[in-house]
Amino acid sequence: MQKQRYCYLLRVQYLGFRYSGWQKQPKQKTIEGMLAKTLKFVLADRSFKILGAGRTDAKVSAVNMAFELFVDDMGLGNLNEFLSFFNENLPPDIRVLSIKEVDKAFNIIQDAKQKEYIYLFSHGEKNHPFCAPFLANILQPLDIDVMIKAAKLFEGSHDFKTYTARLQEGTTTFRTIISCELKPNEVLKANFFPRESYALHVKGEGFMRYQIRMIMGALIQLGKGELSMADIQDSLRPETTMKLTYVAPGSGLLLHELHFTDQKI
Repeated sequence: MQKQRYCYLLRVQYLGFRYSGWQKQPKQKTIEGMLAKTLKFVLADRSFKILGAGRTDAKVSAVNMAFELFVDDMGLGNLNEFLSFFNENLPPDIRVLSIKEVDKAFNIIQDAKQKEYIYLFSHGEKNHPFCAPFLANILQPLDIDVMIKAAKLFEGSHDFKTYTARLQEGTTTFRTIISCELKPNEVLKANFFPRESYALHVKGEGFMRYQIRMIMGALIQLGKGELSMADIQDSLRPETTMKLTYVAPGSGLLLHELHFTDQKI
């Protein structure tokens, strides 16, 4: 007899600073691993599976990430009570925001319509140590004005082969960025933050491994004078032979928004 399977979409946020990314890995503390470990207790040895809407790298945080929970045999019952019990048993740097049952036809990977990542950073002087989980700290002065202008070059459809690492065979490097804007940081504030900090906002349907961090890395190199505006333009041409190797630190990056094709989800 075939088992009855119940499917739920959960929204989650987390501070990634002490984790080795989302994906479960042997002998590593990961977000997926911590969720699975907690669910084993919360669901009292019931059969379940989780699938994330994507993967975040080591030290990367999320304000609005999602994962799907599949539970066999019977449903979760009162979802508000389940959510409360789940959060009680998660560590303080992970919080589940919401849960709802979804149709079996829902595909958390294919139905993800748009993601917005934000990269937070400061420059010119060393930050208060408490900033480390939230802001990348570039000690050298940066030309922010030229970085603001160059960020707009990434908008539209381009070949981003220069902006990824460990490229797997068959991966499409032509991607579309809906918007890319560098502006003063209004996302996170704290009394120990520097007087000025900045945020790179990038929206698109999907991104390759390290793509956002390498875009930020190129902008940082531009701000230092190590790259020119012409170099940025050349790096986006299909025929480019440029090799970019600087990956901006993971601790400045956070997944800010995640939208699905069905606006009700």
